[in-house]
Parts: sequence; structure tokens; C-alpha cells
Amino acid sequence: MFPIRDHNPSGRTPYVVYLLMAANILIFLSYVGIMGNDQQISQLYYDYAVIPARIMDGFAYETLVTSMFLHGGWMHLAGNMLFLWIFGDNMEDEMGHLPFLLFYLAAGIGAGLIHVATAPGSPVPTIGASGAIAGVMGGYLLLFPKARVDILLILIVYFRVFTIPAFVMLGVWLGIQFTGSLSSNPDEGGIAYWAHTGGFFVGLVLSIPLWLKRGGPGFWNRTHGHPPHPENKFKLEQSRIPRVPRK
Repeated sequence: MFPIRDHNPSGRTPYVVYLLMAANILIFLSYVGIMGNDQQISQLYYDYAVIPARIMDGFAYETLVTSMFLHGGWMHLAGNMLFLWIFGDNMEDEMGHLPFLLFYLAAGIGAGLIHVATAPGSPVPTIGASGAIAGVMGGYLLLFPKARVDILLILIVYFRVFTIPAFVMLGVWLGIQFTGSLSSNPDEGGIAYWAHTGGFFVGLVLSIPLWLKRGGPGFWNRTHGHPPHPENKFKLEQSRIPRVPRK
């Protein structure tokens, strides 16, 4: 189950979202050719990925930023860019371009620090924009809890798109991350669940000033948790081609 779009239109062009997507894609393309070379890719990750043990030793703090623009494969990149595309434009619309960029970077750095705190001695490199994007999702949940999100559900051979409120989709996602945080060992590598969980809450907390500026609970009362402007309406229209009855 994963989101394919929301019904929350943006009131302005999300230039920062476009810039972040372009940066992530172009950086990935710049090194995808060496991913089959263990020595070269290991050196790249050593130089630019978050390695908790190095951070704890007082080195490579800049990797808290550079690691956000590295991905481990096409699906890793595509999944992160999909979530950024769906949820990022509305946060940029509400915050403004530069504040959103600073928010995104702060959420990613916060997620990285939480990962380091949960695995301080780990030598495993950690990469990806997931922590920063989790922060975007946390802010989205605070501002638009009842925005409608279209979900693609895949159950073996069963495929269906249906619409659910954002708080359901994001709540399920957060629950999966938190459960993974409790059951996984971050020292062994794999998915950095604590970075996802931590990034989500960092983004939510960083969005509280904007939410209060909009009126806090009064903002929810005015919008009923929906976008503060008319929703996009998506539906499958019936074909205008006339049906020919069988004889």
C-alpha cells in the first residue's frame, strides 16, 4: 500500500520541491555507474554517508547533509521522490520557498542525529532522503490531517486505488516505522527506522509555529482538517463512445 497522489492542490509553483528532486536524481545518476564496484561505492559512502561511529568521534558532520542526497538504488530513489512530490508541494506552499528548504534540511539533519543517537557505535553507512521526507510528512499530518490521499493497494493479484484521509495513511506509515524501530538493530544496517520515526516527529514539531500562526485548533476548525482551498477532484469519467448492443 502506497500513496500515488493527494487531493490537496498547491497555490504556488513548488520550485524547491523541483530543485530537491532534480538534485537527488542528478546526484544519483552521477554515481550509478560505479554501484557495481564495491571499492568505489564504499569509498563514496565513507566520504558522504552518515556513519554514526565517525560522527560520535567528532568527524564528518557535513555528512548529515550530504547523505540526504544519496540513494542505494532506483527503487530507493523513486520511492523517496514519490513521497516528496505528493507531500512536499503543500508544505512549500504554506511555508514559502526558503523556509521550506530550511525546514527540509533541518528535518533531515534531525533525523540523522536521532539515527546516530540510537546506533552510536555503528560503522554502517546510512544514506537517503527518507528522514527529511518523513519530516515533511509529519508537518503535513499536523496541517492537513484530513486531506484526501489516493492509495494503491496491491494484494498479490489484486490491485485497487482508493481514497483515505491523510491521518490514516500517515498513521499507518508511522506505525510501521515505529514498530520497525523497536524490533530492528540499527547496528546491523538495513532500513534506518529510527531516522524515519525521528524525522517524522522533528518535522511535526518544526511545523507547530506555522500551525499556531494559522490559528492552531482554530485552523482545524475553519478547514475541518482539509486543505484551506478547494480540493482537486479525481474520478474516472465514463467514455463518450456509444455502446453497441449485441444482437
